[in-house]
Amino acid sequence: QLQLVESGGGLVQPGGSLRLSCAASGFSLANFAIGWFRQAPGKEREGITCMSNFGDVSNYLDSGKGRFTLSRDNAKNTAYLQMNNLKPEDTAVYSCGADLTCRDYSHQSFQHYIDIWGHGTLVTVSS
Repeated sequence: QLQLVESGGGLVQPGGSLRLSCAASGFSLANFAIGWFRQAPGKEREGITCMSNFGDVSNYLDSGKGRFTLSRDNAKNTAYLQMNNLKPEDTAVYSCGADLTCRDYSHQSFQHYIDIWGHGTLVTVSS
């Protein structure tokens, strides 16, 4: 069974940091592009960032630039999203997705190309 499982979400104060993990099973993450997405209550899912299997990174979220960093450890079959200086507006369910290549995930239509989705992990930024 091909699976992505996110972890690392939780409650954090404004200005704090979290590192989310996205663990793959049933397939080699090294052969795929991996993207991070988020969906806040009442809003559409938005693309944050994507790393190709060659290591090229694309960023889609203006508010996340300089604060959110994607990395991957192919030996552990896991990708990560380091989030720093978190703000209340970052509160959302964060999900990872595997695709053959990174696409312009700032457009909802390209998210339909994601082959494998994780279930998501909730991040709440509040004092």
